[in-house]
Amino acid sequence: MSSLLTARVSARFARQSGIFIIVLAAILWGTVGVTTRGVFTLSETTALTVAFLRLAVALPALALTAAAVLGRRALVARPRHLLLMAGAGTMLALYQLCYFGAIQRVGVAAATLVTLCAAPVIVALVSTTFLGERATRQLLLAAGLAIGGTILLVSPGETSAGNGETTLGVLLALGSATGYALIAMVSRTLARVAHPLTSMTVSFAFGAAALLPALLLEGLHLSFTPAAWGLLVYLGVVPSALAYVLFTIGMRTTVATVASLVTLIEPLTAALLAWLIFGEQLGPLALVGGMLLLGAVLLLTRE
Repeated sequence: MSSLLTARVSARFARQSGIFIIVLAAILWGTVGVTTRGVFTLSETTALTVAFLRLAVALPALALTAAAVLGRRALVARPRHLLLMAGAGTMLALYQLCYFGAIQRVGVAAATLVTLCAAPVIVALVSTTFLGERATRQLLLAAGLAIGGTILLVSPGETSAGNGETTLGVLLALGSATGYALIAMVSRTLARVAHPLTSMTVSFAFGAAALLPALLLEGLHLSFTPAAWGLLVYLGVVPSALAYVLFTIGMRTTVATVASLVTLIEPLTAALLAWLIFGEQLGPLALVGGMLLLGAVLLLTRE
């Protein structure tokens, strides 16, 4: 009897610690927006350069972690799995590039809300359109909430940018959400065929390689201040490599539904930090739009 009680206590502790670890990962991801805006504030650079440097800095940290955990199996993958990882890496590059471009135009809060809350709606719509999954009332309602919320975020006067810049920023955030959604869909398959550390490391390598040709054509913008370099190192190591590893560990003892709810902390963290550090404020309509986007995600989670 005592052994059964001990097992139950251990299982409960594992679940609680898993949730705590995912919360920590979500909070770290929530710092990406303000860190990136800090880099843009301190130095003259481009979204392309920052996106490439984030992946390039994270890559050795992920590779060393994978080697320490998996040993010789760290980067072993079959050719067809490498193709999936290449696709995930390309979408990762698209997601980063569009997200950082959106931050420059509409700020951290709006860019993060659109990207992270529209992504699960896009996953659901793609699944019903191309994968034959049933379109339920909750899905249609979630899609309507997401569309309405995005429109409210684009409303004139709701951001400090001009209307044209605002529209472009939200379109970039939707592009970022699309990349994020496709990464999530590919990751479902990769999770069954490769260790998460392997797929993350290889995907980050492909993502950096995908951005490199465009970066060479545009030209590197590396005139960073020491403080900006510090932010770039933080961006690559902490909310990239460390947060993904923590999330992987937490998911071992946490069901997907709970994890998806917990990761809502990410956009809320981003919005709070943007308000505290840069004084960003969502106008009344944009605030309602953000609530509609969060409501869409909660509906999908219930489903």
